[in-house]
Amino acid sequence: MRKILILSAMATFLFSCNGNAQKDASKESSKSYEVTKSKEEWKAALTSQEYAVLREAATERPFSSDLLDVKGAGTFVCAACGNELYENEHKFESGTGWPSFDRAIEGGVAYGSDTKLGYQRDEVHCAKCGGHLGHVFNDGPRETTGKRHCINGVAMDFEPENK
Repeated sequence: MRKILILSAMATFLFSCNGNAQKDASKESSKSYEVTKSKEEWKAALTSQEYAVLREAATERPFSSDLLDVKGAGTFVCAACGNELYENEHKFESGTGWPSFDRAIEGGVAYGSDTKLGYQRDEVHCAKCGGHLGHVFNDGPRETTGKRHCINGVAMDFEPENK
């Protein structure tokens, strides 16, 4: 009887390890984007800091982005491909040290999951080139969406409304 219980517990453990998270991660890594380049092409097109964040999912230092102080109407676009990501009207001061938004432009971003810190976080990517932008948290303004898109400033450029 003891052997049956042990075998049953082992089988349950083995099958539980093959969950949807692994399946979703493999789908995410095989997703193709409208803008694709080789590693060498991305390195030639981006600064070293842009490459680290957008292509290797690094995080810039907090309070280091000039985009924290951007005022006025305009659109934040992907620094890698120019895809429109966020409107400045949806930016808010979160106190975290990274540009924060309560929502993205519809169709501008894609979502995935990230477990680098030992727990699952919702990761934000550019929907056009797949570049890593940051993460989404559920501690944003309650009077709007309740979401905080915490985005690396180096991953974006700002285009003022009146160019």
